[in-house]
Amino acid sequence: MTQYEPIIGLEIHAQINTRTKMFCSCDNDSFRKEPNVNTCPICMGFPGTLPTVNKEAYLKGLKAAVALNCNIPLFSKFDRKNYFYPDLPKGYQISQYDKPVSANGYIDFEVDGRMKRVGITRLHLEDDAGKLTHEAGGTLCDYNRSGTPLMEIVSDPEIYSTKEASAYAREMQKILRYVGSSDCDMEKGMMRFDINISIRKKGETKFGTKVEVKNLNSFRFLEKALEYEFKRQVEALESGEVVVQETRGFDVKNEVTVSQRTKEEAQDYRYFPEPDLPPMTITAEDIEKLKREIPELPLSRKQRFVSEYGLAQEDARQLTEAPELSDFFEEAAKISGNPKSANAFTTTVLLKHLNEDQVGITQSKITPAMLAELIKLIDSGEISNNVAKGEVFEEMYKEGTPPSAIVERKGLKQVSDTGLIEGLCNKVIEENPEAVEDIKNGKDRAIGSLIGKVMQLSKGQANPGIVADTIKKLIK
Repeated sequence: MTQYEPIIGLEIHAQINTRTKMFCSCDNDSFRKEPNVNTCPICMGFPGTLPTVNKEAYLKGLKAAVALNCNIPLFSKFDRKNYFYPDLPKGYQISQYDKPVSANGYIDFEVDGRMKRVGITRLHLEDDAGKLTHEAGGTLCDYNRSGTPLMEIVSDPEIYSTKEASAYAREMQKILRYVGSSDCDMEKGMMRFDINISIRKKGETKFGTKVEVKNLNSFRFLEKALEYEFKRQVEALESGEVVVQETRGFDVKNEVTVSQRTKEEAQDYRYFPEPDLPPMTITAEDIEKLKREIPELPLSRKQRFVSEYGLAQEDARQLTEAPELSDFFEEAAKISGNPKSANAFTTTVLLKHLNEDQVGITQSKITPAMLAELIKLIDSGEISNNVAKGEVFEEMYKEGTPPSAIVERKGLKQVSDTGLIEGLCNKVIEENPEAVEDIKNGKDRAIGSLIGKVMQLSKGQANPGIVADTIKKLIK
């Protein structure tokens, strides 16, 4: 199997996060709604109805294309893609064929510590089909999703491993979120993958027979489907079989791909210009305005966090997973003047609480300014790190109370009174002669137990640095 390599292309379908659907005024949010309540004559394809283009969806699609370094033509149009399937009420999909809104872009991403670039064939706009639920007694149709605005992003066949495919898809998700074009919530079906995979012997240049695997709705399923399909095709060739060009589905339970139908060609869809929608035009000035609106993208921001704030690669990666998280950390780092502590509190303490509650950073009651204030209290010596991470942070998280108010109300200020600390240290030294003897004999670890006992006596409020120095001085 090691003598073969896969050639992979990905088609990513991402739902554009507009209030209404692509060509009508129906609500674009159908998650967990009763079947078939979020429809109208337009998205159901009733005779005599006329679609109109959702301008916001069009512009958000263009913005994503600009972020993916695509060329934006000044003229584009919609086409009818004809096929008959129960989840397609119109009997055709409104998509784009020969004049899409963008083409010829690329995406850079990291995989196994190296940079990889994959070309983008095109990003085009279309509306989604409905949803089929297959049951023992038949198939149920829910058309709530019919007409949802989509971006279809087609890569060039330049991906050569499952790791590269997964890294490409994850970076794409982050980019679409950063530019605000899609929420890419995979639980809600807002991002799905179709993979095209063929294999060839290493060193060859000719492509093998391409097989498509459709409708993968998680990164894990994307990886599992690629692993299985690569193995299946290798075994087929090794046993003298012919790999057939076809469309396959992924059986989630058994983690195998299964044949669905022979693959259609473009002519099978009988594309023709959508007669009910006029062509769309954009000016060079409009394109320049979109370019100026593109924020700093995740890969660039990750690299800057490493160089500017001295973060480890993994911490920088974690902080740039979502734009809201990146913004939170950076604001806290700038206000506190201590990016190291801002990173530690955000990635280890705050995210732990958010993950346990299954909520995002935008739902946190703790603001960047509050976290920065907490860090300043530690840096100034007013409270200890343990008190900050414990009692103070817990109340901040639950109630949204500023840390200084919590410290003041609960009397949690760190004690730096050397006279008081010396008295506590003397008491602990007298009560623990064995530990004192160990320290005198060069067993420095024993000092930690004495410091812990002093901290316990002071209810965590004694300055641990002063405690350590005082114990050493008294024992000497």
